[in-house]
Amino acid sequence: MKLQTKYFGEIDYEPSQALTFPNGLFGFEEERSFLLLPFEGSGGTMLCLQSTATGPLAFVLLDPFSLDGEYSPELSAAELEQFGAEDISKLCFYVLCAVKNPVSASTVNLKCPVVVDPRSGEARQIILETDRYGMRHPLSEFKREGAEKC
Repeated sequence: MKLQTKYFGEIDYEPSQALTFPNGLFGFEEERSFLLLPFEGSGGTMLCLQSTATGPLAFVLLDPFSLDGEYSPELSAAELEQFGAEDISKLCFYVLCAVKNPVSASTVNLKCPVVVDPRSGEARQIILETDRYGMRHPLSEFKREGAEKC
């Protein structure tokens, strides 16, 4: 299939490559199908979450572990069950980045990561049950060194 994307122009993709969000994203509940596309030169730490239904709708995602090696999201038993996972080791985590001008004013949402089960292609945005992480954490506060990635 062909798709006119926000950041990559027209691309070809297979429907099987799309992630399925049963509940959409917060504020975009009607959007259920997205592609995860890496930005060139990012080493897989910065990705585009591109809607397959709405070409202009795309989000910048970052690997939270590359930002903060201490990032340790915890999911409830019910959330793990939604993915059919026994623990989080089989899941991938990404955080939404609000890119601003200047870029140094950009923020990341550590509180509500996008969680992906790469085995099934199912994804959900989760609200972490901790006060440790904020929704508008300044991107400029992170160092450039990283930790393991999914």
